[in-house]
Amino acid sequence: MDRVKSFKYAFNGLKLFFTNDHNGRIHLFAAVVVIALSFYLKLSGLEWIAILSVISAVIIAEIINSSIEKLADVVSPEIHPKIKIVKDLAAAAVLFAAFLAIAVGLIIFLPKLF
Repeated sequence: MDRVKSFKYAFNGLKLFFTNDHNGRIHLFAAVVVIALSFYLKLSGLEWIAILSVISAVIIAEIINSSIEKLADVVSPEIHPKIKIVKDLAAAAVLFAAFLAIAVGLIIFLPKLF
């Protein structure tokens, strides 16, 4: 029964992320657009793996970033230079994942579109 509860908590976390986090909704919208374009362009199996991997990487990074930000705000509600560093590093992980996703998207989609 504990395993079932852990899934319940995880799905609740996804629901909270996509309903309460502005960046989560942006990433979800971008993912839906990219997936629709991928169907339209009839990607190969390996291209699908690449696209789904980078979509997942960005969303995972953003979920971790949001978690760190919320925890940091509880630990230190006032502005603190070390908390700023932690938040900036977490945001950098999202940025890096997003750059990777853009690069993979360009490699896959540009030849098919032009």
